[in-house]
Amino acid sequence: MSTNLTLRPFEADRDTARLSDIWLRASVIAHPFIGDATLREQQPLMEDVYLPMASTWVAETDGQAVGFVCLLKSHIAALFVDPAHQGQGIGRALLDFAASRHNVLTLEVYTDNTRAVAFYGRYGFTVESRREADDQGQPYANARMVWVRA
Repeated sequence: MSTNLTLRPFEADRDTARLSDIWLRASVIAHPFIGDATLREQQPLMEDVYLPMASTWVAETDGQAVGFVCLLKSHIAALFVDPAHQGQGIGRALLDFAASRHNVLTLEVYTDNTRAVAFYGRYGFTVESRREADDQGQPYANARMVWVRA
């Protein structure tokens, strides 16, 4: 993990464009089954709704945002790391931060995003339930996962 990683609260004027870019680039890689066009259509929702409505925390190295986590109470609504910085412990640091604030965490993940499912599984999340469509009613299966402090 980067030794100069810091976490700070989201600042809309400072962070929206950068976090939206991280979300889009990471989503294109993690969710190719959704397609670039649909993801680009959803990007304004990330900027205008999801980032501001959640308790969003930004991971940065050397003053540059490299990832973020959005919490709705104890539900992880989003966790994304810049593809150029993945595999450096940033996602785990964001999970550690969320876990430091809650005894139970939940999230939903596309089951076709096998890398994310495995990442959360290594952290200790287990599948609680599944559904065959996403929030937009599209036929992309989701798993609801839960983590409980031991």
